[in-house]
Amino acid sequence: MRLKKLRKDKKISQLKLALDLEMNQNSISRYENGEREADYATLIKFADYFNVSIDYILERTDNPKMNK
Repeated sequence: MRLKKLRKDKKISQLKLALDLEMNQNSISRYENGEREADYATLIKFADYFNVSIDYILERTDNPKMNK
């Protein structure tokens, strides 16, 4: 997933992201390292937080725009 890149581009820590999304920092680390896969609800949280599409997070497209 592009989660790590999105987070670093925004210059925030895993802890900040976890706190903002009311998640555990360890979960963020596992998502970023591919040790855990995000469920649908979590993908929506990430997409909304970074204002990108779920497809962009999942690397199905290089276009970060969300279709609304």
